[in-house]
Amino acid sequence: MQTVKIDLVSDVVCPWCPIGEARLRQAMTQLADELRFEVEWHPFLLNPDVPPEGRPILAHLSEKYGRSESEMQASQAEIVAAASELGLDFEQALARRSWNTFDTHRVLAHAKDHGCDAAMNRALFAAYFGRAENPTDPAVLAPIAESLGLDGAEVRAILVSDRYSERVRAEIEHWRALGVSSVPSFIVDGRYLLAGAQPPTTLADALRRIATEADAERV
Repeated sequence: MQTVKIDLVSDVVCPWCPIGEARLRQAMTQLADELRFEVEWHPFLLNPDVPPEGRPILAHLSEKYGRSESEMQASQAEIVAAASELGLDFEQALARRSWNTFDTHRVLAHAKDHGCDAAMNRALFAAYFGRAENPTDPAVLAPIAESLGLDGAEVRAILVSDRYSERVRAEIEHWRALGVSSVPSFIVDGRYLLAGAQPPTTLADALRRIATEADAERV
């Protein structure tokens, strides 16, 4: 069976990333009898200029997109509805703050080295959107890491060091140089960019078409 490689570029504070990843899993399930998939997660900084104390979500989005807070609240409600359809916990989505997740991605790089970065990303989605927790806080990151079998003390040590900093910066720049400017982004077989949280059927059709083209090229 043909294997399709998907590079998933994501940030834990982007609401469309858990939605997009859940839809991707549905698409892969639709194609389970046709294709095998290998998914690798990569970092993106949605809010590189947000200060360490974060910002209230509606105020930040209003300033970022030049729209009123009431307009942003309405758009967030639509996102929450889309998440609910997928069984995702977005209960505290409107209570969350915007954060610069550079340090979070350093911990995720550590989790990746131990084979549990996908699980940690999903756990952080739940913590952030479901409970409005700070995904950059050692008090949030260490217990999640421990629940996945990692050493919480090591995670705390990473956060007060510069470990993984160069690696995370290099990865972010790598994908930006390849044209990734928003998340979620799915790079298929290193050649095809699928941007945004597209419906499962749309994703499945695109993945099938890409796989068919790749198979034809090998003949």
